[in-house]
Amino acid sequence: MIEVERSVVERFPGITVLLRLIESVVVEESSDELEELKAKVVEEVRSRFTAEALKDHPVFRAYRDFFWRLGVDPTKTRPAGEALVRRTLVGKPVPRINTAVDAYNLASMKTGVALAAFDLSKLTLPLKLRFAEPNEAFKGIGMAEAKKLKGGEVVVSDAEGRLVAIYPYRDSDDSKVTLNTHDIALLVCGVPGLELSSLEEAEELAVKYITQFCGGSAKDRWVAP
Repeated sequence: MIEVERSVVERFPGITVLLRLIESVVVEESSDELEELKAKVVEEVRSRFTAEALKDHPVFRAYRDFFWRLGVDPTKTRPAGEALVRRTLVGKPVPRINTAVDAYNLASMKTGVALAAFDLSKLTLPLKLRFAEPNEAFKGIGMAEAKKLKGGEVVVSDAEGRLVAIYPYRDSDDSKVTLNTHDIALLVCGVPGLELSSLEEAEELAVKYITQFCGGSAKDRWVAP
């Protein structure tokens, strides 16, 4: 289950989030088949986009506009899908994390929609999209230590109040998907200006790729608000 705090909806009318549970997965370091698909997606991306025109793509534009409203400079902190595509266009390899993360990253590259995934065993549902309180501690993936938030950031927390993401661009190190993850909470991060159909397309593709390379099965699904 996922909820969106009323104050977030009031400030960002049209914001929608989608949560899908994927159970009984087997996450591995890598997969030759996945690397073959990755190469095909890279080829497709390079045929569809140019680095100069990315900022004007409707999906990336919606995320950029949302970032500016959050006070985040999207030319320095890129929206997730745009960052992956831009990386590909300048000749850098797609990051290799593990088969689950790599799988949904490909779905994000193809659709432009920001996706996040969490180890369900590290969470207590429902998740909530809300504004952060001053001095809440958050340790994102890749951070050496936790930082205290100013307050007012849009965050995702679980029922215990633990922060699992700064929405929609940084996930918590504590609940990230690893080789020990068996059940995944997949978050499709909508922003104003994106239709539900775009989020559903990204969800379906991410579920397809994750279950193709990690097994498991998609279960409960929620859309909020």
